[in-house]
Amino acid sequence: MDARPELSIIVVHYHTPELLRLCLRSLEANLKDLAKEILVVDSAAETDMEETLAEEFPSVKYRPHKNNLGYAAGVNQGLKQASGQYILILNPDIIVKSGVVQAMLAHLKTHPQVGLLGPKLLDFSGARQNSCFRFYRPLTIVYRRTFLGLLPFAKKALAKFNYQGELAGEVFYPDWLMGSALLTTREAVNRVGLMDEKYFLYFEDVDWAHRFWENGYQVAYLPSVAVFHYHQRRSRAGLDALDFILRREARWHVRSGLKYFHKYGLQYRSGTELAKTTHS
Repeated sequence: MDARPELSIIVVHYHTPELLRLCLRSLEANLKDLAKEILVVDSAAETDMEETLAEEFPSVKYRPHKNNLGYAAGVNQGLKQASGQYILILNPDIIVKSGVVQAMLAHLKTHPQVGLLGPKLLDFSGARQNSCFRFYRPLTIVYRRTFLGLLPFAKKALAKFNYQGELAGEVFYPDWLMGSALLTTREAVNRVGLMDEKYFLYFEDVDWAHRFWENGYQVAYLPSVAVFHYHQRRSRAGLDALDFILRREARWHVRSGLKYFHKYGLQYRSGTELAKTTHS
């Protein structure tokens, strides 16, 4: 008899213990009907975290690391150890609502062409957060990180990047999804490969979605279900170019962008175009 869980949940954690507890409590409360395992990959782990989680969440598999692995490497550690047929990757600042993961699983089971699936993200006022996007163009980063983003032509370009006004219907197929909440399958991961650890933080989700499309999978956004997301924009303090000087996260973001364009070039191609090109 196969004792493996149907669903593996990977939570990559870095110095947000209270948010992690809220995330794990929401999983325990709302996924009681699922055969699952929960793995917490903890970067730069604090000494008392293992004992704390063991007391509050004894079924959670805790994987501490002394160093800050970076997001992609943290996810990969979880992917290597996960045993479920389906894999849910979560940030620790996600609060899962009742029935959401079940609905996502049902969609993935009936749509095998979908490799990555994400729900709608809400802030705690109930407002929708941007979480699905077109692939980056070089100017997208410039517009997002400088005062140029306030100019009319830049606002128009950023609205297109965010699919503003286009997210109608029961399901939508963007180029990429924010990595805060992603559902995939073991079969798809085996085919596409792990996240690229050359991205320490940022762009690993863009790169992964790019490779899913290249391997013939669709990337899908399911707006009929939603999770709460306490979005911490660590790479941005509203200081434009000074962000790069004052915030290491801003430097990571720009460096990751440069790595992405070095890998894929400067020409924009949509996910559907990538799928057609590589499977024509």
